[in-house]
Amino acid sequence: MSAKSRLIDHGSGSAWGSRSVVSQRWMILLCIGSFCSGMFFTNRMWVAPVSQSFARTTAVEGEKLNLVSEGCEPKSLHKKGILHESKGVVEDVNTNQTIHTLDKKISELEIELSAARAAHDSILEGSPSSDSLSNLETPGKRKYLMVIGINTAFSSRKRRDSVRASWMPQGEKRQKLENEKGIVIRFVIGHSTITGGILDKAIDAENKRHGDILRLEHIEGYLELSAKTKSYFATAVLLWDADFYVKVDDDVHVNIATLGHTLIRHRKKPRVYIGCMKSGPVLAQKGVKYHEPEYWKFGEVGNKYFRHATGQLYAISKDLASYISLNKHILHKYVNEDVSLGSWCIGLDVEHVDDRRLCCGTPPDCEWKAQAGNICVASFDWACSGICRSIDRIKEVHRRCGEGENALWNATF
Repeated sequence: MSAKSRLIDHGSGSAWGSRSVVSQRWMILLCIGSFCSGMFFTNRMWVAPVSQSFARTTAVEGEKLNLVSEGCEPKSLHKKGILHESKGVVEDVNTNQTIHTLDKKISELEIELSAARAAHDSILEGSPSSDSLSNLETPGKRKYLMVIGINTAFSSRKRRDSVRASWMPQGEKRQKLENEKGIVIRFVIGHSTITGGILDKAIDAENKRHGDILRLEHIEGYLELSAKTKSYFATAVLLWDADFYVKVDDDVHVNIATLGHTLIRHRKKPRVYIGCMKSGPVLAQKGVKYHEPEYWKFGEVGNKYFRHATGQLYAISKDLASYISLNKHILHKYVNEDVSLGSWCIGLDVEHVDDRRLCCGTPPDCEWKAQAGNICVASFDWACSGICRSIDRIKEVHRRCGEGENALWNATF
């Protein structure tokens, strides 16, 4: 190779070497720059998450510190969870009890509101009778134990007098019975078909003398006993605020203190129907006593009535009397009043109480029971649906089966 060519080759090699040096320097610089850029961007992207993680860790630790300071160490957290769960169960039970109490209170308020509306409507309609309006109870007045309504008729003046002379206190004693014992007793009667006639005037004169008769806006009649019973409860619940409302016939003997003690055992029950429960046959044959014109409603011929209290004496609580008062216009009336009352109660949430002391026989039955310490509430003869010849015999029944006058005045209800 010539010298010229070697010179040329040497010159071109020098130029490539210098370029190679420059490229290596730039590569190093680029690498350093890339590394620095990567570090820069990496720091900017990860600083915030690291700080958040640190913050969360700090918060958890702070919560643990709070738990420890409150006596809840991390080891006891499981126990605390169990206690919290138990507390939740107790709270659920208390909540259910509170709801039940509120429901009961709301129900009572609804009944009181409805009763007030019924009283207002009755006054506008002229019922109860105008001579009783002055006795209407208003909120804040006294509470009575029971109202005893003695069912009577225009022709039963001697029966009423025999009751007054035996088990029913008179005059100041009757007033004392109301004031001290909370027991109201009234004969219950409506009006004759001739308004202001001789029968009505005779009852008005009798009431003026004794002051123990409750007049109903009702036309008297044997086939209207169901309507009369409905009118009695509707009127009595408006006149007197009592725990119980009792209906009894005027040929039945009653021991008032024993009746009171019997009823107070059921005072805490909201809806109770007390009497001698029976289920007699439905009599389809016309002309017989207690014939049921609507016998077909009770199924096949020969069927029996649903369980209901015998009509000589029974008692219902205030809620039931209020229910009758509020719904008196739509409650169906059967020909027999005891069946009617039973039908009004059969579809309700009512406790039926069968107490045979409310239907004892006359002596010697009630006398033997009294001697054994099981004094009867009421006594009558089943054969007569009351005391046979009660005008002549009720004093004897009172003497032999009565609880004694001191029993009533010493009683605490």
